Amino acid sequence: MGRLEIRHLRALCAIADTGSLRRAAVSQGYSQPALTTQLQRIEQYFGEPLFERSSAGVEPTPFGAEVVAQARDVVARVEAMGPRDVRSGAGAGGGAGVLTLAVTNTPMLPGLLVRFRGAAPDHTVTVSSVYSSAQIVGMLEDGDVDVAIAVDYPGQELRHSPTVAHRGIVTEPSFVAMSAGHPLARRMEVDLTELTDAAWFVTPDDGAGWPGVFYTACQVAGFQPSTVHEFLGDRGQLHAMIAEGLGVGVVQATFAATEGVVVKPLTGTPLWCRYLLAWRVGAVCDEVVDALYRSAVAAYRELTASAPHLREWAARTYNTVPR
Repeated sequence: MGRLEIRHLRALCAIADTGSLRRAAVSQGYSQPALTTQLQRIEQYFGEPLFERSSAGVEPTPFGAEVVAQARDVVARVEAMGPRDVRSGAGAGGGAGVLTLAVTNTPMLPGLLVRFRGAAPDHTVTVSSVYSSAQIVGMLEDGDVDVAIAVDYPGQELRHSPTVAHRGIVTEPSFVAMSAGHPLARRMEVDLTELTDAAWFVTPDDGAGWPGVFYTACQVAGFQPSTVHEFLGDRGQLHAMIAEGLGVGVVQATFAATEGVVVKPLTGTPLWCRYLLAWRVGAVCDEVVDALYRSAVAAYRELTASAPHLREWAARTYNTVPR
């Protein structure tokens, strides 16, 4: 734990006020295990216990009482400055504030941020790129971030404690990217069974079900990929390797085709992925959640405009563009 933040000081005050980790967790919108972990980190920061535990609850140690007294003073000063703090500003009051946002690998981020800035100009957003959706859930539950864009898969919906809520943004099919010189490149769609001998570029474990869902789809199709390259890096590099015919890749539906690379739907759509907005209950108000959600949906719709393979698939499948 590199430094103390206002949320840490508020947690200490809540524990001292309630004399109970459980009651303090409820008052601060944490799960009890999350608050316990946070307290352990704070005590490690100070180098000694701040509270004594007993069957009756918790109470500050002599040193802890000094820390809590100073924490109360700092919190009071910050709150007197106005609604710029994350919790008081971005929370139920709905005023100006700073939002901490964790985002998994998605091209909708730039469009989301631009639209949210227009919808909520009084809010500043700080972004953390976090690939693993399981890690994102942990960050939300620990209070390290306020909101997030994560993923899950049909039948493996994202699991989290009651301190976190989520709302689906879009459920999209997963497509396959291949070299423009690939024998199947002129097909309208490609059957997974036709890629039995292909080398695959696959992103690593995302803590939400990938790449397990990919291997399950291959198993259902009657084969096990013989060559798999685990790849989570520069998108331009991935384009170049696919264009050179070094392998094919399972890609997001909005993955842009470029010179030398084509993107095709998979017959029967065996792979799906859902993007969702998740937030820590009490950290942001309903108006901010709605603005983030609308910004994400609009950003995704813009991406579909530059993904003709997705629009064509949607027109054939639904007579519309996926929302």
